[in-house]
Amino acid sequence: MKLLTRSEEFVLLAVWRLQQDAYTLNIRERISEITSVEWSLGSIFTPLERLTRRRLLTSILSGSTPERGGRKKRIYSLTPDGKKALIRIHRVEKAMWSGLTEILIRS
Repeated sequence: MKLLTRSEEFVLLAVWRLQQDAYTLNIRERISEITSVEWSLGSIFTPLERLTRRRLLTSILSGSTPERGGRKKRIYSLTPDGKKALIRIHRVEKAMWSGLTEILIRS
């Protein structure tokens, strides 16, 4: 299995946090809030499409809502393989950071 990119990891984590509210704008807002960096819609759409193609995410269309002018929202959710990919990248990151605590102390 190919490792996740950082943006893919952030998107999967945001989808997991948001659960049934995981649609593009909410995902973008959550990632921007946590990272303190303004993410463009394109920087969210691209990983969403890639993750869906890799079957790490699935999506469904919600019912139409009046606040969106009758348009539907695409709601994303993690697949079992998406959860496995997150667990794997977490393990890799922990191993990469192992023994490097002095970098955190010196900053």
